[in-house]
Amino acid sequence: MHIPDNYLSPAICAVMTAVMVPVWAVSIHKIRQELPKEKLPMLGVGAAFSFLGMMFNIPIPGGTTGHAVGGTLISLLLGPYAACISVSVALLLQALIFGDGGILAFGANCFNMAFVLPFVGYAVYQFIAKRVKSSRGKLVAAGIGSYVGINASALAAAIEFGIQPALFRDSAGNALYCPYGLNVSIPAMMIGHLTVFGLAEVVYTVAVYAFVSRVSPVMLHDREGSRTAPALKGLIAALIVLTPLGLLAEGTAWGEWGTEEIAATGIGYTPAGMQNGFSWGALLPDYSVSGMPEAIGYVISAAIGVALLIIIFKLLSLLGGGKAEGEAA
Repeated sequence: MHIPDNYLSPAICAVMTAVMVPVWAVSIHKIRQELPKEKLPMLGVGAAFSFLGMMFNIPIPGGTTGHAVGGTLISLLLGPYAACISVSVALLLQALIFGDGGILAFGANCFNMAFVLPFVGYAVYQFIAKRVKSSRGKLVAAGIGSYVGINASALAAAIEFGIQPALFRDSAGNALYCPYGLNVSIPAMMIGHLTVFGLAEVVYTVAVYAFVSRVSPVMLHDREGSRTAPALKGLIAALIVLTPLGLLAEGTAWGEWGTEEIAATGIGYTPAGMQNGFSWGALLPDYSVSGMPEAIGYVISAAIGVALLIIIFKLLSLLGGGKAEGEAA
């Protein structure tokens, strides 16, 4: 679901970033009101869950892959505004360091995965959880919320892809950017997410949420608590070690192909905006480390990403973000 650069026109990228600016501003304001600075490092834990979830690629027939995002999961742990910032920072790190998702398309990716997904997922969860009070009922609500959230996110991405050929063409009538219209992009994105990828999001969300509820309930119920349970650290470490399982999925996610792959799909041309567009040289492209076996590079990349996310939010807490401990929201 990570939209690369040059699939969307610069104009659309600018619009999507402009839309996200007030979303980020409101989210930061809400976090400062609702969370003490002592708990801000927990946003790094949430971001780590999202970052790691997105490294476990899952294949579907046809040669494409997808992954969980964890946006609803973070909403359940820390609230949707915290999820927005956590996922946004994870996406920024992925784009800058690992080349996963575009730099220009950062606003669009955040709109889909850091705004639509967690807020829709959390709203659905709240609607169900208020009517089903049992612990099992809340897990069901978490699963349904995460499923609806990731599919709403996928639909938003499909629409962004699909409007490109209608809006941006060259003098010969060829698409300048993504060449697939809504009649292609919506089925292509939604079939995988309504089935395998949506199920992966459900399993990931429910499993981690149930685990956190058992080993670190303070993360869920105590707005002042900030201690990370050792078992929670162990889960993150285990996920880092297991990330090479994501390499077993062959193929590339739909809408994340390079120009060579686009040309090979049979459309008869390579869109000019994609061929001559913006390019970013990531430090560790595709979560690889030069000279290292692919699996080892993947683990190292996962560890680097998680460490940076934890450090970033720890530094933010030290800089005085959030309300003072014990202060009324």
